[in-house]
Amino acid sequence: MTLLLTGADGQVGREIQRLALQDDQPIVALNRSGLDITDTEAVLQVVQETQPAMIVNAAAYTAVDKAEDEPALAFRVNRDGAGNLAQAAGETGIPLVHLSTDYVFDGTSPRPYLETDLVAPIGVYGHSKWEGEEAVRQRLHHHLIIRVSWVFGVHGNNFVKTMLRLAREQDALRVVADQRGGPTYAGHIAALILDLYRQIVNQATTSWGTYHFCGSPITCWHAFAEAIVRTGRQKGILDRPVTVHPITTADYPTRARRPANSALDCRKIEAYFGPHTKAWQTGLEDMLERLAKEAA
Repeated sequence: MTLLLTGADGQVGREIQRLALQDDQPIVALNRSGLDITDTEAVLQVVQETQPAMIVNAAAYTAVDKAEDEPALAFRVNRDGAGNLAQAAGETGIPLVHLSTDYVFDGTSPRPYLETDLVAPIGVYGHSKWEGEEAVRQRLHHHLIIRVSWVFGVHGNNFVKTMLRLAREQDALRVVADQRGGPTYAGHIAALILDLYRQIVNQATTSWGTYHFCGSPITCWHAFAEAIVRTGRQKGILDRPVTVHPITTADYPTRARRPANSALDCRKIEAYFGPHTKAWQTGLEDMLERLAKEAA
């Protein structure tokens, strides 16, 4: 049975393809040129032609700051595109796994967010992803919405790659220390999704709905950056010491506001689908080992 994947060129999409290949799992992986999810008719046509056992939507507009200046595009992809996939899935009787974000929350909670907590996005990106969730819920019963946070991986642009680049150029880095969350390795997200796929096709679950998934333990960007530099030196990615200084959000203004706390409580997904949450440090080590091999 075939898995249909959108957003094939993204961080998570590339990892899903890699793990599917290892498992001999048939997959139709489409990037934007293969399928524009904002095109309603094209989405339905691809789903009807493919007849997959499950759809995974990893396609998204993820440029958080740029979204403030391109709200129409962000909503077209994150809301309308998600709705198109859910509509097509509903018409063909196919379940959908849709990736969402911790940025649907405003960051004022003193504890990690539960799936039942009130959403209150503070930026265009988070707002567009929230409306995408709602579009999926309204159009399709058989769905899993997986909110993830602080995604990093071998492919694409992410915080880890940015820190490595800056660490090669500068002796000292200044990184925000008053925003907390759970860094999440794209490979771990991919492994979760493929396991969800196996449970769904084997009819081992009817637990549809919204779930949180992120790496542990909860940390801040500054501590994450320190770990990146330290592990980078251990893996031979960086060849000199670099100091990482903590700063506040006010010291580093950005176009879009970020939630001060976007930590996610992952107990629900563990209870319904089994242990999947992993330490982000293991993901970081795996990523840097892979980058080191590629550079060798």
